Amino acid sequence: MPLDPFLVPFLETLPGTPSSIDDWPAFRAADDAAANALVGPVIEPGPPVQHVETVVIPVRGGSVTAAVYKPFSDSPRPLHLYLHGGGFVFGSAHTAPVDALCRERTVAADCVTMAVNYRKAPEHQYPIGLDDAQDALLWAIEHAEELGIDAGRISIGGGSAGANLAAALTLKLRDEDGPRVMFQLLEVPALDLTFQSPSVQENATGYGLDLPTLRMLGPLYVADTARAAADPYISPLLAEDLSGLPKTYAMSAEFDPLRDDAPRFVDRLRASGVPASGYLGRGHIHGSGAYTAAMESARRWRQHALAALTAAHQPGAPQ
Repeated sequence: MPLDPFLVPFLETLPGTPSSIDDWPAFRAADDAAANALVGPVIEPGPPVQHVETVVIPVRGGSVTAAVYKPFSDSPRPLHLYLHGGGFVFGSAHTAPVDALCRERTVAADCVTMAVNYRKAPEHQYPIGLDDAQDALLWAIEHAEELGIDAGRISIGGGSAGANLAAALTLKLRDEDGPRVMFQLLEVPALDLTFQSPSVQENATGYGLDLPTLRMLGPLYVADTARAAADPYISPLLAEDLSGLPKTYAMSAEFDPLRDDAPRFVDRLRASGVPASGYLGRGHIHGSGAYTAAMESARRWRQHALAALTAAHQPGAPQ
């Protein structure tokens, strides 16, 4: 299928990746502003929820913030922990696109959604972002009563780099006999940071996210690039053992250099006895599944994601 017609002129408006970044706070602020400007013309705003609050969470070596969204329900609801994308170096849990996504999930899946603003590389390299995600989840469980969550029903979601962190977190929790996660929802996941999936070369340039950008971002997150092949918490797709992981729904975009990571992961999970399925967004590029105001196919993408999350949260749902 060709690119979605909306994306052809849209790609021409995307700025190129800088070869180096000297002022990370300024770069992140500009990126957040550009993301916020998409809500309305490109991304539909999210629906009303009962309450939104920002919490401060103590983590190893500091603290992070998280946005907590509560549904219109009084009884304890499932917790959906969400980890945003941004190549491990930018993005924020407090941008308008993440707000829209969290509101959608909170309402459609009748859950408490918590978006974690984990610390970013290169100032905070691996494993700090992953540790932040784990510490935030443990904090939420400890505060289950005040947050209104059912600590026995936990799902984790993430996009791009956030999906890497989500998959790594479920592995880490399994290995450390941590809290049980019932479901993970991975969108355009970066699961092999050696970038060996065939789609990396097939879609290396011309579709927004490109191979030079991937090669720039990887060492910013993991200084010792040789570790990308050896550490399953860096490249979850390459973990020797994927058994015992939660039910998984992995979504990929046709013209994304990371496209093949999701189906490769699904195949390996199934071979390990884990219920897993996937979705391919035809005509999409990396991240365009969020463009719900501009693309009918993005609204279908959202429908599939919300349906999978809602089904997973049902009491007695197969896991």
